[in-house]
Amino acid sequence: MRRRQFLLTGLSVSALAAVAPLRISAQTADFFDALTQEMQALVNQPYQRNELALPEPFSTLGYDGYRQVQADPARAIWAGQALFTLNAFSLGWLYDEPVTISLLEGGERRELAFTSQDFLYHAPLERAPFDAVNPFPGIAGLKINYPLNSPEIWDELLTFLGASYFRALGQGSSYGTSARGIAVDTAAGKPEEFPRFTRFYVIPPGQFDSTITIYAQLEGPSVTGAYRFIVRPGKDTAMDVTARIFVRRDVSRLGIAPLTSMFLYGGPNRAAFDDYRERVHDSEGLKIIRASGEEVWRNLNNPAQLAASFYKEENPRAFGLMQRSRRFEDYADAEAHYEKRPSVLVEPSGQWGVGHICLIEIPTKREVNDNIVCFWMPEAPATAGSAVEFSYRLIWGDIPESSARFARVITFSSGHSGTAGSDPTTGERKFVVDFEGPYLDRLLDLDSVTANTSIFNGEFVHTDLKKVSGEDIWRFVADVKSTASNPVELSVYLSVAGRRLTETWSYQWRPGDESPH
Repeated sequence: MRRRQFLLTGLSVSALAAVAPLRISAQTADFFDALTQEMQALVNQPYQRNELALPEPFSTLGYDGYRQVQADPARAIWAGQALFTLNAFSLGWLYDEPVTISLLEGGERRELAFTSQDFLYHAPLERAPFDAVNPFPGIAGLKINYPLNSPEIWDELLTFLGASYFRALGQGSSYGTSARGIAVDTAAGKPEEFPRFTRFYVIPPGQFDSTITIYAQLEGPSVTGAYRFIVRPGKDTAMDVTARIFVRRDVSRLGIAPLTSMFLYGGPNRAAFDDYRERVHDSEGLKIIRASGEEVWRNLNNPAQLAASFYKEENPRAFGLMQRSRRFEDYADAEAHYEKRPSVLVEPSGQWGVGHICLIEIPTKREVNDNIVCFWMPEAPATAGSAVEFSYRLIWGDIPESSARFARVITFSSGHSGTAGSDPTTGERKFVVDFEGPYLDRLLDLDSVTANTSIFNGEFVHTDLKKVSGEDIWRFVADVKSTASNPVELSVYLSVAGRRLTETWSYQWRPGDESPH
């Protein structure tokens, strides 16, 4: 993915403010450049929130009621004409700011007009009160359907709904992790800002096209932006994203390619929840592939207090939130089916330079709350008047992680330190990490396998590494003591004669994280 200062030549920002929207060719990059110019001009204008006093019955829709308002597939755009179809989301419940959707046809932007007739109102709702609202208040977002899993069924493939949130599916997946266009001041010691995609522009697909292109304009108090999404559905659905961002006012923490997910419990904090299910999470770990090729696996946590981890990187190859456990019995949830939640991987294009992959973990007691955020934070400050461009690929689905290079972490658990049956020691914790994969299965317990460890704000009281009898698994066990008020940061990878054999396991722990909270 390419990161650079984005400067338009030949026109100043002040001159752009007077330029009318351009006629464009929808099939070329001209439209994206035109949209970019408009967003660059808008950065000098005061931000105006598109507030709307929703009329009844839209204003009284709660969570359950909103779920009963669904787009009518019979009225979908391009139904019967292409593999992709387009529908809108209704306003109501949390969504009280309208957006617009336009088609790019013949060099023109043609805004779509929606009415109550484009929606189905299921019981206990009645259609008549919605039909009586005149004028129709508008729409909240868009969704794209596609025959993803079967040629006869148009599955939901992609949605844009709320702020700059969007999410997609690969074959066999169900919704879990979401992405955003931008993150502004997440966990930065002040209120987080949520810029919005306010307008969408879609190139109508041809009858047999297997990709679809969507443009979006982003508006917020601190930033504006022009976005392009090229979507390729498949076993793992790929989205090529280009974001051109203009900064209105200084931003403390600008998050690029942000992902949002949920981790309630599993493994290390299983005992904190009295629940019949072994695990409850949309994602279980942060994966990082460094420029050097080193792979890092950071198990997620539901901490006792807000936690942040920062991985300084230069031109990372990839990062994302992964759901590795894919068996039903790992979760035993016949309704949520967490084993089907997609992994989402960000693959930067070009040189992103120096920055941090940031992981934010927020305490939660309920699985309905998204409490995990990760994003790229450039080292260069996001100051008023600056502009940057980032391009990257998002991959959604059951992403294969098989690697001929490194063995992986397959299980991680924790408990009180010391031997089984002993009394817990305050400020200490036992961590157990199992590795499995290439080369490890060929090694014997007598071979000189080394556990390469690091720890900050703590110390290893005891460590042990051995091959599990009868298995091709190597187990690392560590009793860890906290020695500071800051969280303990620890990691380990296995090697033989200086040759790395595994990914690097990483974790952050505070005493009390494993307790109910």
